[in-house]
Amino acid sequence: MSDSSIHALAGAAGGIGRSPLIFLSTRAAVETKSEPKSVYQAVLDIIKREGLAGLYSGLDSSLLGIAVTNGVYYYFYERTREALLRSKSSKALTTLESMLTGLIAGSATTIISNPIWVVQTSQAVRTMSSDSSVQVKKLGFFESAKNIIAKDGVGAFWRGIGPALILVMNPIIQYTVFEQLKNFLIARRTARLRVSGAKNVTATLSDWDFFLLGALSKLAATSFTYPYIVVKSRLQAGNTKYKSSLDGLFTIIKEEGVEGLYKGIGSKIVQSVLTAAILFAGQRRIFEITKSAVAPLVGAK
Repeated sequence: MSDSSIHALAGAAGGIGRSPLIFLSTRAAVETKSEPKSVYQAVLDIIKREGLAGLYSGLDSSLLGIAVTNGVYYYFYERTREALLRSKSSKALTTLESMLTGLIAGSATTIISNPIWVVQTSQAVRTMSSDSSVQVKKLGFFESAKNIIAKDGVGAFWRGIGPALILVMNPIIQYTVFEQLKNFLIARRTARLRVSGAKNVTATLSDWDFFLLGALSKLAATSFTYPYIVVKSRLQAGNTKYKSSLDGLFTIIKEEGVEGLYKGIGSKIVQSVLTAAILFAGQRRIFEITKSAVAPLVGAK
């Protein structure tokens, strides 16, 4: 089994726990009328109206989206990285080359996975405006996809692609902040070690350090780019009011105020920051565990 497939499986496995947060942030971002709610209040409202299973509406598309996103991103990242390394004598990429690699991989992943996230958004918002006394049938992945095609055509699968491509800068911001924080922390600790008499020693970071740095860098990136996540979610849900990403931002500010640009950011930050922190701290270990788990299954065939 290829490494890209293993990354996809690892992402999908972790996505089961993240699915309710993806669902909550999508609904909150699309909502335009209700008063702001905390994550706790949103969870209670959904459980009251739709039961505990309501938190997992669109689970199939969420898991597929996470798997495809992880697998495709890794594939394009590694292919681009290999191509750049073959063109130079050095065995490592510079910061700018790493950012370029991430930009290419992120753009390819966004274009390929956008149809899945359009379906996921459709599933997440299907029952949100319904009367609690009226039972609305929840649709599976393929039923939702057919419904979108019948209503808006195949082109609807790429709704919100503009802001989605802009959001490719999210991991670039995250990577840059992470590297700066990491370098600052190592330099500071190294200086303390040398002051205490340990010469020619460079400080190293623990898994806990990587966890915190991963969380802080993702917090910075998500906070900066979240308004585009709101616009993207609304476009993917079928909102035709916005002519472009920029028009969407100005329209939201005009109608809902600046706070409208940050609807659902609570659950999104919990989802994104926790995921990033865990991945930075143990990405290699998660990958190795998944690879070991699937190796017997692949070898048995």
